[in-house]
Amino acid sequence: MGDGYYYIICLWQEQGGNDFMGDGGLSLLLLAPPGQGREAASFGLPVAHLAYRVGGGGHLFRSDLSPIPRGGFLAMDAAGCDGRGRSDTLAREILRECDARGFTGVLCDFEGPSLPLLTQTIAALDEALGRRGWPLLAPEPYANALSRGQLLISSALSGGSLYQRLSEVIQTRGAEGLALAVEPVAYDFPLPSPDGQGRPLEPADLQALRQRWDPQIYFSDALCAHYFTYMSRESGGHFVLFDDAASVRKKLRVAAQLGIRRAVLPYPQAAGAMEAIMADRRRHNPNADRSRRTE
Repeated sequence: MGDGYYYIICLWQEQGGNDFMGDGGLSLLLLAPPGQGREAASFGLPVAHLAYRVGGGGHLFRSDLSPIPRGGFLAMDAAGCDGRGRSDTLAREILRECDARGFTGVLCDFEGPSLPLLTQTIAALDEALGRRGWPLLAPEPYANALSRGQLLISSALSGGSLYQRLSEVIQTRGAEGLALAVEPVAYDFPLPSPDGQGRPLEPADLQALRQRWDPQIYFSDALCAHYFTYMSRESGGHFVLFDDAASVRKKLRVAAQLGIRRAVLPYPQAAGAMEAIMADRRRHNPNADRSRRTE
């Protein structure tokens, strides 16, 4: 993040960037919160149901009592994890829930640094799911626990290049060992911004800024995101970085070009981009989604 200010200045020189072609056959997975699984499934893509969490004592809990459709992936966070418990017990609970609900894959939506309990659980799941031929997706801090599963690499950057970032990880794990975690961004950075930290923007905030300042919008091919600048009398210069349907599609295209075969999109955050994404897929491969609904 430290090079954020340097990169923001460099972005001022960029222009355009509208090469939004198809995603090259990426297997798409929608990550849906409790209660929105059926709505997400209406796009005809597999859904990872984020209806579970690792709680106290190292047990699997439902994070919500909303009905969960059968099939797709079990997705879990670790918001209640206290580090206690046995990894073999937790892994068995996860596998039993997969069998009961017809899940055929697991996505670990763990935040923060790795915890020994979760590392050991992922290693156990990596072996068990690998034997079944089921996917396992886990975030970067747990890379050492994965031998068969796929490492989730975030698309959100404040500097550098998405292509370069993915290429560097591919050199150590191979493209087949990665999955792109699409994280649509919307941030307002003050200028200068030495630490590269910006203020998160809600859709209404972004729309208000665009209406107030009526800025010229540019596209960064490196970040695969749109940006504009404005000057406030009260707070000085600002740099706004944001995604839309076109930039999300560009991120998918970069991943596909590098040989990555899976991408995870958050629902409903990416809902606005889904119609365009699905239209691209039908245009470039009419049978792509039909063959992937049960992945």
